[in-house]
Formats: sequence, C-alpha cells, structure tokens
Amino acid sequence: MFAVIKTGGKQYRVAANDLLKIEKLEAKVGDIVEIGNVLAHGEGENVTFGAPFVDGAMVTAEVVEQGKNRTVIAFKKRRRQNSRRKIGHRQLLTTVRIAEILLGGAKPSKKAAAKPEAKAEAKAEVVAEAKAEAAPKEPKAKKEAAPKAEAAAGEEAKPAPLFKAPRGEPDDLTVIKGIGPVAAKDLAEQGIVAFAQLAKLTEKDVAKIDEHMPFSADQIKDWREQAKELAKK
Repeated sequence: MFAVIKTGGKQYRVAANDLLKIEKLEAKVGDIVEIGNVLAHGEGENVTFGAPFVDGAMVTAEVVEQGKNRTVIAFKKRRRQNSRRKIGHRQLLTTVRIAEILLGGAKPSKKAAAKPEAKAEAKAEVVAEAKAEAAPKEPKAKKEAAPKAEAAAGEEAKPAPLFKAPRGEPDDLTVIKGIGPVAAKDLAEQGIVAFAQLAKLTEKDVAKIDEHMPFSADQIKDWREQAKELAKK
C-alpha cells in the first residue's frame, strides 16, 4: 500500500519502510511522528483520493536523523554599479522512516518510548517540591537574594564566544555587503567586531562559524574578501 502525504509544503508518495528527507520536524531521533495530511492512498489501481485530505487516514514515521541539505548559493550582480551579493542557504532536514499507513482512524501500534531522563527529571521535581513544602520558610532578605543568584548562575552558564574580541573601538560591520544589523550583532556576540579580524579568518575559523552560527562558509568567505579591502583603508 502507498500513500501521498503533504508536509512542509511538499507532497511525497510513500510506502512502509521508505526513507524520506522532509522539512525539519521538531522531534528527537527515535521519536515516532504522525503525519495526518494524507492526500491519497491505495494499492495497485485501487486509489482513494481526499478532498483535500482523506478522513481518518494517517502516516506514522520514525525520526532517523536531523541534518542539513547541501548549500544553495544565490548570487546577484548589478552591471556598472560595482554591486555584488552572494548568499548561501542550508535547509534543515529531517530523515524519517515510514512505519505505518493507517486508515479509518486506526491508532498507531508503535509509540515513542518514554526517555529515562524525562522520568528521572519528573521524579526529581516531585522530590524537590516535597522538600520545599517541608522546609521552613526563608527570611525575606534571602528570598530577594535568590533571583539575583539565579541570574548570576545563568550568566555563568552561557557558552564562551567563539573568538576573542580585539581591543579598541569596534568597526561598523554593516558596511560589508550582506551583513545587516542582526548579523553584525550575532558576530559581535561571538567576538568578531573588526574588519582586520574578519579579514584574517582561516579556513578552520570559517568552518567553526559555519558549524555554530547561521551563516554558510560561502557567506563568511565573501565577507572576508570585502573586509580585506576595508582593512587597508
């Protein structure tokens, strides 16, 4: 039996045990996801079509992997205006294995197993609540100091920036074509604030940015070439 499903704005013809790459789903590897938008199903020449979806039909799939698609480059050039713009994009994808095609409101036979960590966290929360109720009430001064301590702990928990910002006044990175205020802020949070610093990025640094930030390697390389010219001024 096969089914035609719709997810992420696209349509796919699937059957049991098919491996499929679709637009990213918010699920962990090993989870069972349900896709209720079934446009058609059938076997051989006997096909049932929905209007637009088939009532009571559903497809379940197991999440196999979360990853990215290959980089797609968009290049724009304006003649005689010295204007070039190169942007890379990597679409987030989820690889799933089709488990079942269910009809007539049938329930899936396989569900995602409860994670041990989740059970342990729930148990720890119950124990913590019981201790909090049994413990004597803290003075008001301690209660006021607690949020400050939590805020300080949250600041310490933040990951360190990818690079060490140089001393001196930062440069206006928005001068570089392709870097807007949001991108400039993201780069500054990771320690990149100067033309000279951006111009000296190595291939290893570019790969690190590509892995940890929402910018592609091609974007960073393009910004690096522009920064080399600006650093000379």
